Amino acid sequence: MLRTVFSRTFPQVFRISACQHSTIPAPNVHPDVHYNKIFISNEWHDAVSKKTFPTINPATGEVICHVAEGNKADVEKAVKAAKDAFKLGSPWRRMDASHRGLLLSRLADCIERDAAYLAVMKLIIRSELSFFSVGCWLVCRYYAGWADKWEGKTIPIDGDYFCYTRHEPIGVCGQIIPWNFPLLMQAWKLGPALATGNTVVMKVAEQTPLTALYVASLIKEVGFPAGVVNIVPGMGPTAGAAIASHMDVDKVAFTGSTEVGHLIMKASSTSNLKKVTLELGGKSPNIVLSDANTNLDSRNCRSVANGLSHFLWIFGPVMQILKFKSLEEVIERANDSKYGLAAAVFTKNIDKAHYISHGLRAGTVWINCYDVFGVQAPFGGYKASGIGRELGEYGLDNYTEVKTVTIKVPQKNS
Repeated sequence: MLRTVFSRTFPQVFRISACQHSTIPAPNVHPDVHYNKIFISNEWHDAVSKKTFPTINPATGEVICHVAEGNKADVEKAVKAAKDAFKLGSPWRRMDASHRGLLLSRLADCIERDAAYLAVMKLIIRSELSFFSVGCWLVCRYYAGWADKWEGKTIPIDGDYFCYTRHEPIGVCGQIIPWNFPLLMQAWKLGPALATGNTVVMKVAEQTPLTALYVASLIKEVGFPAGVVNIVPGMGPTAGAAIASHMDVDKVAFTGSTEVGHLIMKASSTSNLKKVTLELGGKSPNIVLSDANTNLDSRNCRSVANGLSHFLWIFGPVMQILKFKSLEEVIERANDSKYGLAAAVFTKNIDKAHYISHGLRAGTVWINCYDVFGVQAPFGGYKASGIGRELGEYGLDNYTEVKTVTIKVPQKNS
């Protein structure tokens, strides 16, 4: 639910839950911008270079404001802050897992509280409004619940030993998010990283920095220790590259193009072999069988089978419609790509649906639907569409080191 966005005197705003209203009030379409600097150690900083870049309203071409442009020097400051926050014995490292979850839950509450402001800000900077973005508090709330439930195991190895595993945070995590769905991508990255006890240096897209910086203010408001989350707006070749190649960044997560994904992998291999997860591009085949319900609405396309089987391949605004004669043919054609992000199958035959979905080399397959996401379900690609998974329980793996501890005991008993 959205709530009113108050007056131009923000931040002295009226914060009222939308659930108290029977209708959604009209938002302020000219919200004030109060956060346009770099966020390091819970403080706002100008760029070391003093450079700024304009944030543009794409609908009008007008400059909304100028934002501090971080580069390598600013990334260096942010990484140091994150590294200090992760030191053994620091408040963050000593914090109970349940309290990490509480902080994430409070962050979700604050994002939901200010959803209308964030929605309008996103509408202005992207000329688009989507529940996927304003509902990002759902991601934070989901991972808040995981914070004290991500457990190791006891392992019955042979001999007089007691063996167990610990799930430990990786350390300083660099996160680079794209311009599309900036709030949602921020939540996808922050949620599992913070739930598992990591610290973060995030580079936000230069086209859409304002919502991420507002969320940074909420991170400080709810009480995350200084240095746990640091946000650097800037350009990919400077700030992004500095994160990917930094020797004190232990892991980098990136959402964006396959081309840049290659550069991040190369930077990892030539620096400290940091762990890498990538969510990259893809072509998403839509397979419509002759028995499909043609009234179903795909977000990418609408098609009428007219008694024929079709193969629909979507790439940006271009759609090819190709016929096929067998299930094996269409599976082979769908897999004949370097990408493997997602696919869809439309049919009333459950056996065919399972057969095709099991044969497709894609990270997500939708059956009789399209573009359906849930925070509980993992998302990621095969092949050149990425490495690793985001969302769900699987998303926690990417931010965890597994440590085996083996202890000699006088005598083992079952």
